[in-house]
Amino acid sequence: MQYRRFGRTNLQLSVFSLGTMRYLASEETAIATVRKAVCAGINHIETARGYGNSEAYLGRALQLGLGCPREALHITSKLPPTPDGQQLEQWLDESLDRLGCDYLDTLAIHGLNTPQQLASIQGENGSLAAAERARKAGKIRHLGFSTHGDLDLILEAMRTGAFEFVNLHYYLFFQRHQPAIALADALDMGVFIISPADKGGQLHHPPKRLRELCKPLSPLGLNYRFLLSDPRVSTLSVGPATPEELDGVLAWGDRLDPLTATERDGLGRLEQEFEQRLGSDACRQCYACLPCPEQIQIPEVLRLRNLAIAYEMESFGQYRYRMFENAGHWFPGRRGNRCTDCGDCLPRCPEQLDIPRLLRDTHARLAPREGRRLWQED
Repeated sequence: MQYRRFGRTNLQLSVFSLGTMRYLASEETAIATVRKAVCAGINHIETARGYGNSEAYLGRALQLGLGCPREALHITSKLPPTPDGQQLEQWLDESLDRLGCDYLDTLAIHGLNTPQQLASIQGENGSLAAAERARKAGKIRHLGFSTHGDLDLILEAMRTGAFEFVNLHYYLFFQRHQPAIALADALDMGVFIISPADKGGQLHHPPKRLRELCKPLSPLGLNYRFLLSDPRVSTLSVGPATPEELDGVLAWGDRLDPLTATERDGLGRLEQEFEQRLGSDACRQCYACLPCPEQIQIPEVLRLRNLAIAYEMESFGQYRYRMFENAGHWFPGRRGNRCTDCGDCLPRCPEQLDIPRLLRDTHARLAPREGRRLWQED
């Protein structure tokens, strides 16, 4: 396992971090998962108030012992944005109690997704003021934020100067947030990549065509190499539900060198396939089509179409498309069938795409069938 400096926190984090949203099957399984991760060299564990029993299970693992002192581990928990600083302080005390810890190495404001949330935490009695009081009291050591928001919001939050790190979505198949990576580097902020395996494309179970294009690497391996070959990326989340799910992942934590010729060839094949299969219907993700009068998140809808057609990632596309209209500010926007053919987006598209046609086509390919259980975010 290799380690990288987490921006101006100056913490040296393992390049894989243990995310604990999925290790909720039982306390016993959770403890075994934490122990295996720590044994493999992971020294950063991330939990959250909203992750069910996660904080309590991690607290029990710490109480029973992990073969190293508490000071050798870096623990992050996450709390929702709130304009009520006293509420945040109460939540923090509850998290520390469940964890059995005197302090958090890092606290993240969890789900800073809207301009309204960003404005609300900056008030005189808001979350940022409460976090600063907690820092002075020794209850937290560093502050950051996690986000599912749009790029402009992310950059605005980073420029406040209030945060030392950012948790965000950025992957081989979603590079929209590259400017946030660049700004984090300029501001000396740590970069924590959220769910590169699952949200990055359900890469633990890739389709056959994608596997063929990425050979001799796996799609997951190529995604990890794309991320970890970039020295601006500090650490990647790995979120196993069981200890066994760590197998085959952690070995990639030894590889921080630049991309090899073989790996670059794999990226080249992906790009060539993209061009050949999508042709003049390819959405280049410029986002010039927004805003949509019907609140359709056009670029994301068409990105899922791109992946389904270019790499046969229909299952991933269906998984993400189901989230539209069901996840609130965690995944905003409406589905492609909401298009009214108003034509508002057409003159703004530099590729001159027939956007209404492509939205309807995406809906036909990816829409949930009646009776299917919809995804929801806590």
